[in-house]
Amino acid sequence: IALAAAVSAAHRREAALAYLARNADGWTEEERQALAEGALALIADARFAPVFAPGSRAEVSIVGRLERPGGRPALVSGQIDRLAATDSEVLIVDFKTNHGPPSQPADIPRSYVRQLALYRAVLGKLYPQLPVRAALLWTETAEFTEISAPALEAELASYHLGVTALDPAGSRS
Repeated sequence: IALAAAVSAAHRREAALAYLARNADGWTEEERQALAEGALALIADARFAPVFAPGSRAEVSIVGRLERPGGRPALVSGQIDRLAATDSEVLIVDFKTNHGPPSQPADIPRSYVRQLALYRAVLGKLYPQLPVRAALLWTETAEFTEISAPALEAELASYHLGVTALDPAGSRS
């Protein structure tokens, strides 16, 4: 998805199929075409326009240190799937690729919310004048779930001792 979004709309399908031919050689042609079409549909979906707008970035590395009251600083290191910074806000998006969203926002795995809360806290230091929003994009169902600022703040407040690795789902996300 990220690579296709960086290519002009006129050449995305061709680029996506070429990429998949190189990197998914164990897949059938039909499977590669279906995957490419699904990714291209997400990029073209008007609901997700801010995620893939010109100037947005894919796979952005993030490193930071967050002070914790009465404790050692938290070291934060990870990779943001999609980052869109404008004059009015910053949007962090984490793709979830192997399943659909929970039926209720309260059922989103806590590890996903914590990951986004930590990213948001680090970016808040870089963009102190802008609101930083965070969301999950469920690629299987083309659904977008924004995590509320209060939920992110509550998760950050509950964070305690330890250094964190930020992709708790690993290859499952």
